[in-house]
Amino acid sequence: MEIARHPRYGRAVATAASDRRVGDLLREWRQRRRLSQLALALEAEVSARHISFLETGRSVPSREMILHLAEQLQVPLRERNVLLLAAGFAPAFRERPLQDPALAGAREAVLLVLQAHEPYPALAIDRHWNLVAHNRAVAPFLDGVAPALLQPPVNVLRLSLHEEGLARRIENAGEWRAHVLARLKRQVDVSADPVLAELHQELRDYPTSDPTESSAVRDRYAGVVVPLRLATPAGVLTFISTTTVFGTPVDITLAELALETFFPADATTAAALREQAARREAGA
Repeated sequence: MEIARHPRYGRAVATAASDRRVGDLLREWRQRRRLSQLALALEAEVSARHISFLETGRSVPSREMILHLAEQLQVPLRERNVLLLAAGFAPAFRERPLQDPALAGAREAVLLVLQAHEPYPALAIDRHWNLVAHNRAVAPFLDGVAPALLQPPVNVLRLSLHEEGLARRIENAGEWRAHVLARLKRQVDVSADPVLAELHQELRDYPTSDPTESSAVRDRYAGVVVPLRLATPAGVLTFISTTTVFGTPVDITLAELALETFFPADATTAAALREQAARREAGA
């Protein structure tokens, strides 16, 4: 469960974006959130005229106003720094590698959650769905995956949908593919991240032998979750997953870190995972 080391993305993008006017950037984030100037003004408790003046450059926002509006617009921390730079202010949020001594507590918390989730699979990912760490229950499901897909940084969405990854073993491939693409599209819309947009296009272009969206299994869960049904030597195992993020991070790295935890969706899957863990412990 070692924390993976891999190149980080997006720094050059953020630097380039900081050359733009802060008013233009604020307007783009407001429009991305589908808010009118009046709606944003009401949420931020300022006048619509002031919002208009900020966007057109007739007024210069203070550092506090930029952070206040960014909070109302739910702008990611990385992009809040871009707004501040565009207005001539220093960034407010640090970005440290997860191996930084200052983040030792966060690393320990991540590994603790991953380990505590055994015998069920769990993994930590960064903002681009690159694998940061995983528990021991994940490894058996990677057997047979093309080695190229396991070279760092390992992208878990690419691993999931690539025909040389897990795609050929996913029983509800069409349903799972639609779920993954829809989720990623929402992230692109919310974050405006060009790397995620490129990843979404790449995944959409993957060939698929099951373009349909079977609802037979999904209907068992009233449409609340989309299960992952994976063919394994132990039979078809069915999982549902949850996502956990840090609640109030002030570091970009922590803000962009998420934990994906998988739970057995039936008794057969739970029993198979417990048996797998027992064999692992017996062979340790």
